[in-house]
Amino acid sequence: METATKKKNKIDSATVSGSKALIMALIEEGVNTIFGYPGGAIMPVYDALFDYQDQIHHILTRHEQGAIHAAQGFARAKGIPGVVFATSGPGATNLITGLADAMIDSTPLVCITGQVASPLLGTDAFQETDVVGISMPVTKWNHQVTRAEEIPDALAKSFYVAKSGRPGPVLLDITKDAQIESCTYQYTPCKEVRSYHPIPSLDDEMVNQAAELINNAKRPYVLFGQGVILSHAEEELKEFIEKTGIPAAWTILGLSALSSDHPLNVGMLGMHGNYGPNLLSDEADVVIAIGMRFDDRVTGKVSEYIKQAKVIHLEIDPSEIDKIIKADVPVLGDAKTSLRALIEKVKPNQHPKWLQRFKDCYELEYEKVIKEELYPSTDLISMGEVIRLISEKTDGNSIVVTDVGQHQMVACRYARFLKSKSNITSGGLGTMGFCLPAAIGAKFGAPDRLVIAVIGDGGFQMTLQELGTIFQTKVDVKILILNNQYLGMVRQWQQLFFDKRYSATEMINPDFQTIARGYGIESIKVEERDNLDKAVDDFLNHKGSYLLEVIVGKENNVFPMVPSGAPVAEIRLE
Repeated sequence: METATKKKNKIDSATVSGSKALIMALIEEGVNTIFGYPGGAIMPVYDALFDYQDQIHHILTRHEQGAIHAAQGFARAKGIPGVVFATSGPGATNLITGLADAMIDSTPLVCITGQVASPLLGTDAFQETDVVGISMPVTKWNHQVTRAEEIPDALAKSFYVAKSGRPGPVLLDITKDAQIESCTYQYTPCKEVRSYHPIPSLDDEMVNQAAELINNAKRPYVLFGQGVILSHAEEELKEFIEKTGIPAAWTILGLSALSSDHPLNVGMLGMHGNYGPNLLSDEADVVIAIGMRFDDRVTGKVSEYIKQAKVIHLEIDPSEIDKIIKADVPVLGDAKTSLRALIEKVKPNQHPKWLQRFKDCYELEYEKVIKEELYPSTDLISMGEVIRLISEKTDGNSIVVTDVGQHQMVACRYARFLKSKSNITSGGLGTMGFCLPAAIGAKFGAPDRLVIAVIGDGGFQMTLQELGTIFQTKVDVKILILNNQYLGMVRQWQQLFFDKRYSATEMINPDFQTIARGYGIESIKVEERDNLDKAVDDFLNHKGSYLLEVIVGKENNVFPMVPSGAPVAEIRLE
């Protein structure tokens, strides 16, 4: 009887096609789910995949952009790289938006594209495009493979680069002849790449300086981002703020790293964030930024942002240090390791007066903004009351995937999150059309969790063809369309800053129920508040996918708001 080692050696030394080598290597990397769309230049890979259908589940999306957004949702929900297949030419270029989105939001992806045969490279052959050149600015690493024997090592490097350090998307472009020709298969997982150092060594002196600043601070303030989630540092963040008594605010990608119910969670940063977290940024004497990059939506006018504070920046990517906000104490390293070192050196403390300032600001915001949004006094349904109702009925335990626009800001502001990896949204790129395919991917990544897609009527129509993916796979995604019959965020800006000149923002929409019915998805449309509660119950309790469309106020706005380019202290409550 052969031992497992002998069997593996036989596999390692087998002579196989490049395509089969690719599939075998993916299996060795633990891949069991792939999102993709076949075509001529990647057909040999799909032919090889046919023999491994019991080990790899391929989800056929209806567009390559849908495939890559689904892979993003999968990666964000599961915490491992999402994998995408696409063909050459238009198939590959249709991935670019998703690559750009994943790059700026640090989402690990491995994208495999087919390419014309190597003798045809540079000849403008049918469906030939220089996808390596096109994708270079929006990938962490990309590479073109022209020989079958290169495939296993190139794939191993792709996974290592995608998931190590600050994660990101990788693209591997494989010529058709490399897919067809034979090679001796041997796979060795990649553990290092020369001159690539994904995790900087922790500097103990920086940790000591940071701890001294924190221990002596009167008004310390934590700003945390997705780096906490990516480094699995949720428990360390919680322990750190509880030991020091420091209030903590989040970016939209950091949302769900700390329970919404935690007493030191003071809310959302940024243009449509909470009043206190923005206003009081200018009163903190020490700011501890953890796994966030000081995006312009957080800082407002950079020259006026936290000028009075000493800044401690915990960050894994050296390029982010001093890029926007000067760090007095940069702490390079993995957030989990850095926080653990800080926890050992900071002193137990409380800052009740400082924390009370945030509570006072919240009370003012509640009276002027939140109460009316969650419990409207008019007959018009608000986005906030729908999100509140859903959040109450799910007890903050669902995964909420949002598109981009007013509904995104409302969902981030008013949904409760008790578990990490529960908020999936397009942050840095702001990609309309992201939500529906990302929700599909999230459900495949977390099949035991309720996944709710929160979409505007505009973004929904950008990728609604992915209802076909739901129809074919029978994946259970709850789809909520908050329909204000406008491109709402743009319309809000036009109202406030362009004298209500509503240029090209009103939406004349189709009957979404008829569309859903065509894809075998049950749906209901709600226009009156009296029907909302039961409709939400039906929506959440239905077995299988369900579409709930709620007609909300056409000209409702999202407040608070920091005007573009203004200091965060100029945040407006109305």
